[in-house]
Amino acid sequence: QVQLVESGGGSVQSGGSLRLSCAASGFSGSRYCMGWFRQAPGKEREAVAHIDTDGTTRYADSVKGRFTISQDNAKNTVYLQMNSLKPEDTAVYYCALGAGLCYAVSHIRLQMDYWGKGTLVTISS
Repeated sequence: QVQLVESGGGSVQSGGSLRLSCAASGFSGSRYCMGWFRQAPGKEREAVAHIDTDGTTRYADSVKGRFTISQDNAKNTVYLQMNSLKPEDTAVYYCALGAGLCYAVSHIRLQMDYWGKGTLVTISS
């Protein structure tokens, strides 16, 4: 059974930083795409950043230059370093994993087979 366990959410002021972590277990595939989505109140869930086993990364335009995704393959863990946070980054952040190399951002949600429970990120102005 695949499990994704997120950690690192919290509350910071605008301009601050947070780092999210997501540890995966139970996945047996040799190639996968793993990363983060977010959902703000009243809005659709959107892709934020993803990385695959080849090291290819995908970022939403809204976070490019501010967020960095990385991975520790030995620990099956991905990290999302979020800098220069803005109030509009406030959302529940979900970790997700899907088989194969990452699709384009516009289709990446379709690729995801497994989801974490989410962690809340709140940015105050």
